[in-house]
Amino acid sequence: MKGRTILLDHLNGVEAAASMVDGVLDDLLIDVPDSPRPGAIFRGICDRPIKGQGGMMLRLPDGETAFLRQGRGLRPGQAMLVQVTGLPVDGKAVPVTDRVLFKSRYAIVTPGKPGVNVSRQIDEEARDALLEIAHGAFDRDNADGFGLILRSCCAGADADDIAEDIAAMQAMAEDVMAQADGTDPQGLTTGDGPHALAWREWTAPASVQTAPGCFDDHGVLDQIAHLAQPDIPLGEGTMFVEATRALIAVDVNTGGDTSTAAALKVNLAACKVLPRALRLRGFGGQIAVDFAPMSKAHRRQVEQALRAAFRADPVETSLVGWTTMGLFELQRKRERAVFQGAL
Repeated sequence: MKGRTILLDHLNGVEAAASMVDGVLDDLLIDVPDSPRPGAIFRGICDRPIKGQGGMMLRLPDGETAFLRQGRGLRPGQAMLVQVTGLPVDGKAVPVTDRVLFKSRYAIVTPGKPGVNVSRQIDEEARDALLEIAHGAFDRDNADGFGLILRSCCAGADADDIAEDIAAMQAMAEDVMAQADGTDPQGLTTGDGPHALAWREWTAPASVQTAPGCFDDHGVLDQIAHLAQPDIPLGEGTMFVEATRALIAVDVNTGGDTSTAAALKVNLAACKVLPRALRLRGFGGQIAVDFAPMSKAHRRQVEQALRAAFRADPVETSLVGWTTMGLFELQRKRERAVFQGAL
């Protein structure tokens, strides 16, 4: 099937969404029922500071704990609003931020950051029309310091849909921010599951399939099964992507041809497919890439290819650079469920 297709289904009774591009699995979201979703907003209660790190541990509902990286100036017992930024790892605290955002398909409401802005990806003529819609729908008299950002997908969207999104996000923000004070931790929003995220982030332009069993009908299950294998073919070479306790190890190898030209070719191929490989497996944290042996003169070309590949990836990734041992190091945000290798 040509083009982009969005499939909303379930895996083992758990909500999941798949994005297919020209029949190839390009992205996969799987819900984690027993963990707070990224984007969920809580009223947390400060518990204890983390000495030496400047962070703060917070109490959440149901005995959960959260970690706020920037906790200076906070005191134990203080209530504050926090938003989940990723999934907890190995039973650790839930990572949160105090920079709460209210995001929908078309609009983002930003408490504490007033002003109305439009994505720079939208051309000037369309920006003027969108600003007119925003000023008509965004109730600045009652915004209480809120700001508004119109996302790039507003380009070509229906004006009424955009206005409805703006009003809904402002109403949600007003309701949640009004509940910031209290003596007990409380969940205020649940965060979006895979189906809602797919509608929010993926749908245009795409065909959307929601019938039960659509994963099987479109070959998604077969492609998901391959994710349990660490090896990824790269034409005449192979890339292995494996998770260890401390980091994600990536090993790139040539085939029978060990020439400098062959090494560069397979390394550039690895750069192109690495974001997708990490995305589908839900891998994050520290990543070390051992490229096929190549001359130092080719490192710049490989690094440029990596940066270009990750530029379009939706998961925040920092390209740290080359180590003294010739590995390339990356840091990737942990916001996806790690694929466990079983359907």
